[in-house]
Amino acid sequence: MKTKLLIMTALLIGLAGFSQKSEIKAAEKAMKSGDAAAAKASLESASGLIAGADERTQAQYYFLKGHAYADLARKGDMSAFGESVDAYKKVISLEESTGKAKYTAEASAQMSAVANDLVNAAVEDNKAKKYTDAADKLYMAYQLSPRDTIYLYYAASSAVNSGDYQMALDYYKELKDVGYDGSQMEYRATNVETGEVEVMQKTQRDLMVKSGTYSNPVDEKTESKRAEIVRNIALIYTQLGNNEEALDAYKEARADNPDDVNLVLNEANLYYQLGDKDKFKALMAEAARMAPDNPDLHYNIGVINMEQGDIEGARAAYRKAIEINPGYVNAQLNLSTTYVNEGNGLIDDMNALGTSRADLEQYDAYKSQKDELFKEGAKVLEDALKTNPDNEAVLSQLKNIYGALGDNENFMRIKKLLGE
Repeated sequence: MKTKLLIMTALLIGLAGFSQKSEIKAAEKAMKSGDAAAAKASLESASGLIAGADERTQAQYYFLKGHAYADLARKGDMSAFGESVDAYKKVISLEESTGKAKYTAEASAQMSAVANDLVNAAVEDNKAKKYTDAADKLYMAYQLSPRDTIYLYYAASSAVNSGDYQMALDYYKELKDVGYDGSQMEYRATNVETGEVEVMQKTQRDLMVKSGTYSNPVDEKTESKRAEIVRNIALIYTQLGNNEEALDAYKEARADNPDDVNLVLNEANLYYQLGDKDKFKALMAEAARMAPDNPDLHYNIGVINMEQGDIEGARAAYRKAIEINPGYVNAQLNLSTTYVNEGNGLIDDMNALGTSRADLEQYDAYKSQKDELFKEGAKVLEDALKTNPDNEAVLSQLKNIYGALGDNENFMRIKKLLGE
């Protein structure tokens, strides 16, 4: 009886092995005919028994599974990417343990192809504003091809766009840990016909220069992204409310990038949020000393002061930016806005007054003060038109100010300039 039982067991094992191989052959045949769905069905039938199969059969099974799911992913089943990647990794792991690499080379090549597919799919996701999906795909592509660290960099950017700051933080920290630099050589030359500087591949650039259609070849290394990464880590910590971690990140970032003014500004803003105004002012003064002739710095100081209610500080910073760059439209618009906003604030005070003689007198005083502020805002924009006469943002804001003042002559003049 025991002998019969052993025979029956052996028979069942043999039949199971036969079934596995039969389903794997069916999957292989389906893949050759381009029917990934049928291959998937056959592989699913064999999945329950594959763990007990020999390593060679397992490697074949997972290799076919990788192919089938990769094909399904390319045909629109985005969830199949992960299954494909896991299957190819299993193939390589199995063959490493046995020392027989029948499928490893092709599995590795297919993983590179899947990585490219993931990146292309992520590009489409970003265009469709499906940022979380894009981040997931880009991170998967990075896992498939760790040497292409740029995939991780773009995964972090997509995570920020999705609003998933914890995911973005994890990715940026991983970039920092692997020492991602992100700088690369750019090969530029000047188009002789247009006078524009263009970036191209080195071989192409050299040929164009040799032909005489381009001149002034320049080889230049782009800026490292390490400062940006550490800065983003600090900003995300701030966004998540982890202020101590953010301050530590700023200290580390500034130690590595002592000349980065934006780091100083961001750190200053965090100290302001924490209520340490003395530290805030000290850092802002440091930033101004670092780049006294940088109009963007003074503009940014103006923005921060404006956001934090320091109107006079904002005006001084905007005027300094305009002094350095007389055509700085954004500084001119914001400077004008400080006057308009202050004037609008008086309207609430005017509306809160009663009808007594004293209230009516106060109303007239407020109105006169408001009009003077609006006129000051208009004067700033009239000056802006001297360097940017066709700027629509300047013209639109100026038209609105004259409309609020009831200055019909100037209102119609600006309308005409706008082509209305």
